[in-house]
Amino acid sequence: MKIQRVPSKWAKTKVILQNQSLSLYVPDTRKYDLNVLKEMLALYAMVYIKPDRGSFGIGVMRAEQRTVILSPSQQKTEMTVTANNEEREQQEAQVLYILRYAKTAEVFFSPEELHEALQKRIQNRTYLVQKGIDLLRHQDRPFDLRVLAQKTPSGTWETTGMLGRVAAPQKIVTNYHSGGSILSVNTLLKNHMNPSQTLSTINQLKSLGVQIAGQLETTYPGIKEIGLDIAMDQHMDMWLLEVNTLPSIVVFKLFPDKSIYRRIHRYAVAYGRVKARKSPYTTRNRHYTKA
Repeated sequence: MKIQRVPSKWAKTKVILQNQSLSLYVPDTRKYDLNVLKEMLALYAMVYIKPDRGSFGIGVMRAEQRTVILSPSQQKTEMTVTANNEEREQQEAQVLYILRYAKTAEVFFSPEELHEALQKRIQNRTYLVQKGIDLLRHQDRPFDLRVLAQKTPSGTWETTGMLGRVAAPQKIVTNYHSGGSILSVNTLLKNHMNPSQTLSTINQLKSLGVQIAGQLETTYPGIKEIGLDIAMDQHMDMWLLEVNTLPSIVVFKLFPDKSIYRRIHRYAVAYGRVKARKSPYTTRNRHYTKA
């Protein structure tokens, strides 16, 4: 059977939201329009705006709503006459809207201006708005986690790999293809929790991978592998940012423990994503026999 791929983030999100216990992991996510943008910025102050279809962090933007007190040099000075006929400068609060993408930041003075700038980048494509998560950091750079779940040769789901992705300096996405660094989950979590808590978190991630895969399979029975992008916030709560049905597996070659990738590759061969590697010994034997 051909491996089923589901490119729409919105379609996958809707299936996961059908499961009450799993829906608790999904941050508020909606289809983009101006009213949604205004409402979600008012609620969360920071949101991510991303294409419904796409990978590698391409097209992802972040919008923030901030209230700042402008200094006299930053604003038009308003003068007030006091009872003693003394003049003083009056400072005012100003709401700003900041749009970030790649390493660029733009500032706007209304949600309508922000929306206009976003529309130039979005054009006619479907985009989503998602509540921004204040990610844990490693060496002052935000990171998230990738959890890989695969169908085993016996037909069950198993979480076979997990890794951490640390954003490149000044980048808003953590993806390896966007300059992010790959580190082990243990390395990233050890500065935020003790060993017992780390083990518990890893077991929870493994369980979540299997549960999300099973939920998606109810609607998409042909899926064989998924990659979960998991954020952890400052309270150590887990958030499911999105699910990829064509996850990278070669990145797991980077780890010293080669048994992790060997198992991932073996499962991928069993369900037909990759071809079995030829044994050099078998090849030499075959040539010897022909001679």
